[in-house]
Amino acid sequence: MRIGELAERAGVTTRALRYYESLGLLPARRAGNGYRSYGEDDLRLLAQIRTLQDFGFGLEETRPFVECLRAGHPEGDSCPASLDVYRRKLAELDDVIARLREVREQVGAQLARAEVEATAQTPESSPPRCEWAGYPDDEGKRS
Repeated sequence: MRIGELAERAGVTTRALRYYESLGLLPARRAGNGYRSYGEDDLRLLAQIRTLQDFGFGLEETRPFVECLRAGHPEGDSCPASLDVYRRKLAELDDVIARLREVREQVGAQLARAEVEATAQTPESSPPRCEWAGYPDDEGKRS
């Protein structure tokens, strides 16, 4: 199949295919007329790349999976190098999750502190009213 058909079937642009080719992720085969020529195996490679990218993997991280498929393995993650990438990605995700938990705890503590301060104020010592002058239903008018 030619590049346009592959792009359509894979749900990517021809520009993306050329980029993958320039990175060595997609083999560059030419027909006798000079046009790029692709097969069903190339569609599998692209499906693997797209799935991994959807999971947050960078293009370079997809390389071991692509190489595994190109070596004839039934799945791109059946090779040791692919498993190593999975392990690194999981460790990276664990770090991000831990950091997000820390941030969540800090925001929760700030909210709890602010709520205590807000309820502790008496009407005589109430703070200035908070207003926002740019409500969507104001149609650009300011008060």
